Amino acid sequence: MTAAPTSAIVTAALTLKPAAPEHFDLAFTATTQPCPWPKAYGGDLVAQAAAAAIRSVTDGKSLHSMHSYFLRPADIGAEVRYEVEAVRDGRGYSTRQVRGYQNGKVLYVCLANFAAGEPGGSFHARPDDEIPAPETLPSSAEYLAERAGGTMTAESRAYWRGGRGFDMRHVPGPVYLAVEGERLPHQAVWLRPFDALRPVEGLTDTQRDLAALAYVCDYTILEPVLRVLGLAWADPGLVTASLDHAMWFHRPAPMSDWLLYAQEAVAADAGRGLGTGRFFTRDRRHLATVVQEGMIRPA
Repeated sequence: MTAAPTSAIVTAALTLKPAAPEHFDLAFTATTQPCPWPKAYGGDLVAQAAAAAIRSVTDGKSLHSMHSYFLRPADIGAEVRYEVEAVRDGRGYSTRQVRGYQNGKVLYVCLANFAAGEPGGSFHARPDDEIPAPETLPSSAEYLAERAGGTMTAESRAYWRGGRGFDMRHVPGPVYLAVEGERLPHQAVWLRPFDALRPVEGLTDTQRDLAALAYVCDYTILEPVLRVLGLAWADPGLVTASLDHAMWFHRPAPMSDWLLYAQEAVAADAGRGLGTGRFFTRDRRHLATVVQEGMIRPA
């Protein structure tokens, strides 16, 4: 019997072990999670760096932005060492630099900023109200049940079906095997953990949910670029990689219900593509904004 999909991979990725710092003020180690590709999933690095930065700020400020560069590929199932530099601690804002090391080399670096919060006006963008509800859409497992093709293997099928910790439902359909219909420069993805996220040592539930949002954001952010170029993940010879990444957290991100991830392709040229994404609650409250550039190298 096949085991039921679980969100355990997410909280496993967010679990850090304190270590003696070698370069900066604090250090933690974390392990990249299994995936069927030659290199680890980029969301591991973003989320683990977020968790490391969060654990270094102890005066109640909340993470409100991250700006990251992916410098080298990370080994799968291997330990990454995150060194945190306390760049600044002010009354209203704090800044941290985080560097990820593996095999003696820097493979990831980011700046993370934290805010105490203060009174002010409130506004948030809204997505298209015509996007179908998640219950009306097929899950990845249902979509792939009768489909095959390209470079998809049993391992990649299992990963897309249930190995990423989140149930993901695409509008229009996913680009796992082909781009069906028009080459639109936008898409929406409903997502929700397969089961309740487990506690993570060193993080409150609110902090864990925020780091989990950073974890899941990288899975699909380049898909609108693939879609508009007519490329699918299983196309023979396609190579992609995250280059740089920015994320702003506007409001707490509860992981107890479906979230809508509305995405758009902004540009594609010279082997790179830029995508944007916005996370919303089911009732269309704007939680976070993502911008990411990636390498896109067709066969």
